[in-house]
Amino acid sequence: MPAVAKRGRGRRTIAEINMVPFIDVMLVLLIIFMVTAPLITPSLIDLPSVGKANKQPDQVIQVIIDKNEAIEIKVKEKSTSVTVKDLASAVKSAQGGNPATPVVISGDRNVKYENVVKVMDTLQRAGIQRVGLSVKLTN
Repeated sequence: MPAVAKRGRGRRTIAEINMVPFIDVMLVLLIIFMVTAPLITPSLIDLPSVGKANKQPDQVIQVIIDKNEAIEIKVKEKSTSVTVKDLASAVKSAQGGNPATPVVISGDRNVKYENVVKVMDTLQRAGIQRVGLSVKLTN
């Protein structure tokens, strides 16, 4: 019930918010958090780490996608331009019958992500086992 104060000529109601229940609830929550906080053990997350391979592969086939979305295959020092349709057969012929030869996809920073995924999907659908992405580390 609002308090009634007499000021001057008429009666006016004074609108007040009762803060006591709010403070009681906050104190109870504070006590609950203080009791339960020491009981919670911090969880550990096992993040993957980048390791070094024991032996570098003898041959790596590099698929380069330039800013004009042209695809180029680079084996050792020899580069060949190909289309997306001919990519799988060109990579298989570059592997020379060794399906374990790794294929690394390098894309220009201005190339749409969709094109890189399309190249990766083409290679994986063709049965090429080891397909990876090349990254540029910045310091």
